[in-house]
Amino acid sequence: MDHYTAASLKRFDIRVFLSWLTNGKWRRRLLWAGAFHVAAWAVLWLAVTLTPLPLELAQPPAASREFTDHQGRVLRLELSPGGGYCKPIRFADCPPVFMHATLAAEDKRFWTHSGVDWLATIRALRDFAAHGRVVSGASTITQQLIKNAHPRPRTIRSKVMEYLQAMKLERTWSKKDIFTAYVNRIDYGNLCRGAGTASWYYLGKPLCDVSVGEAALLASLPNSPSRLNPHRHMERAQKRQRFILTRMRNNSLLDYDAWQRARSEPLVLRPSWRKFKAPHLVEFIRQQRSVKQGGLTTIDLDLNKVARRLLNNQLSLLSEKNVTNGAVVVIENATGNVLVLVGSRNFFNPHSGQVNGAWAPRSAGSTFKPFAYLLALEKGMTPATLIADVPTIFATPTGIFAPQNYNRQFHGPILFRRALAASLNIPAVKILKNIGGAVVLQDRLRECGLTTLQQEAAHYGLGLAIGNAETRLLELANAYACLARMGIHRPYRLLATDPTPSWRVFSHRASWLIADILKDNDARSLAFGLHSPLRFDFPVACKTGTSSDFRDNWALGYTPEFTVAVWMGNFDGSYMRNVSGVTGAAPVMNELMTHLHHHKGTSWFPRPEGLTRRSIHEITGKLQPHGQGEWFVAEHLPSTVSAVDFDANDRILLAHEYAGWLASGQNTFGGRISLATKKPTSFRLLAPLPGTLFYWDPNVPAASQSVRLMASEPDVQWTSSTLECINENGHTFARLKPGRHQLLAETINQRRQTWITVERR
Repeated sequence: MDHYTAASLKRFDIRVFLSWLTNGKWRRRLLWAGAFHVAAWAVLWLAVTLTPLPLELAQPPAASREFTDHQGRVLRLELSPGGGYCKPIRFADCPPVFMHATLAAEDKRFWTHSGVDWLATIRALRDFAAHGRVVSGASTITQQLIKNAHPRPRTIRSKVMEYLQAMKLERTWSKKDIFTAYVNRIDYGNLCRGAGTASWYYLGKPLCDVSVGEAALLASLPNSPSRLNPHRHMERAQKRQRFILTRMRNNSLLDYDAWQRARSEPLVLRPSWRKFKAPHLVEFIRQQRSVKQGGLTTIDLDLNKVARRLLNNQLSLLSEKNVTNGAVVVIENATGNVLVLVGSRNFFNPHSGQVNGAWAPRSAGSTFKPFAYLLALEKGMTPATLIADVPTIFATPTGIFAPQNYNRQFHGPILFRRALAASLNIPAVKILKNIGGAVVLQDRLRECGLTTLQQEAAHYGLGLAIGNAETRLLELANAYACLARMGIHRPYRLLATDPTPSWRVFSHRASWLIADILKDNDARSLAFGLHSPLRFDFPVACKTGTSSDFRDNWALGYTPEFTVAVWMGNFDGSYMRNVSGVTGAAPVMNELMTHLHHHKGTSWFPRPEGLTRRSIHEITGKLQPHGQGEWFVAEHLPSTVSAVDFDANDRILLAHEYAGWLASGQNTFGGRISLATKKPTSFRLLAPLPGTLFYWDPNVPAASQSVRLMASEPDVQWTSSTLECINENGHTFARLKPGRHQLLAETINQRRQTWITVERR
């Protein structure tokens, strides 16, 4: 401090200053005015401090549940709990051009005022005094946010409270937070809550991608959402938009060239309906999962469209055969992601479109057969194991079971590979019996995620191998994906956040052999021909299935990358007219798999260690130096063909179980085969079982009350001392009458007895 300043302070006398200040009229007025303003600002500061903010501000607007495809494209945005659609955004999502447009429309001094724009307020009061009505508003964005969060009656008291709360909010929140909350809460019309929602609804794009003209259009809507609805009143909306653009120009936010371009920019609106894509998938997730915020689904929207188009094309071709609906599932094997889920021909059909055919339980047909054959491979069978495809009757706890092949033909001696590839029924039933029955297959299918097999195994019996149970397309597709993973099961995923545990269900080598068989077009030509829809120019393992009454047909195909599953039928359960899996569902599976091959790429499974290729005899399946090749697990090689396999005329010797088939005229091997001379040492009675109870109705003609008598051998003679036994069309029947009856079955050197009871009804 210098000498002069110190001397000045010494001479300063506060009493002299106050005397000077109060001496004179104008000085006293100045003093009182200053004191009043200080007191007013103090009171205002205290009032703002003591004013509570609306509690509603602490609760952000409820976001609509949103589902997107795997690329983030919106599938569906649902109504939020508070009504309307809301897709909140962050401040970083607001492009400068949108902020400039919004502030030009609503609050040009937003960044500088403290919640209340006093200049705008004075202007509004002046205009009101001059015109006797409200000419222009003065509410800032902060005030509008307060009004939106806590609406009040329009009174002076409400206006004062709004002013105080706006200033309080400006002390508490940052400008960025206030702006973000404002554009997330206000109404943009058509149930759009917030700018992010409006940008998607009107323009079909995120807010960060809007142009200058589009930003001005969006900024215009909160002024009067109904009156300026661009879908109905485009001229009004454009007038308001150009007004905002001019304001931006006047506020130096746009140069002349940008202003001119924005004014002439064409505004292209999205159609006035909300997206609802992949509807069956979205509805399935909503019903099956407790998903609060929606999520990123695994669906590939473009592939889903392709699948729907292919399905609809095939259904149109089959319309005259009473095929009305279908479903398609595609799974990405490595992840378990469901890329396609089409549940019906048209979700929006008012009759049955919303039925989800991918989840509805339907008759499985032959689709379980590969799993039964795989279990047989694990137990030591080989692709060259010989199976007798001949008429066979199986005794079960619930009665006799006499399966038939699809075409009612029998092929005699057939190798494991061809039996599976051609989807023959009798070999499949024999395979299931050999591996331990329905309980073994049921347990493994459950391990693969099938939830429809809830009955006891005895309920299904040996018929489980050929489709007497129900399955769901989605679960079945994932079971086949387990085969495609070489025996590794992984739950299917509908949301990207779903967990992906995995565990081994089947042997790697057995799974590879099954895939090799299912891609063998030559092997399946026995039933499907060489040029069926199951033929591909690249390797695909595929299988079809058809219910016995043509209610359902299936086609499934897989490569290392993808599993494609298709179902066709009618949701009301009515019959299709002779449409099988190969003529109904298979063409869709073929085209979709071909599309995947060309657009995403497919490969084939590398052969696991421990497999060896050997030459076999085409009928016996035994090893020989030259012949057709077959793959084997190294430790499960068949025996070598020898002289005991031939008779003196060099014909293949077959067991006696082939006798009936040879006699039927269905032998396609001609003179290359003959029967071994040794007959079985015993035979079994199949029906009726001892003690079976039958009822006899006197009101029914006696000729219509009979029971079929069956044994494990075809050449059996049946007699009874009390019942008449008759032969009809190669089968033996006993005419029933009340009483207890003995039945005798005889061959040349054996006899068996059974008994039944018949009671009067």
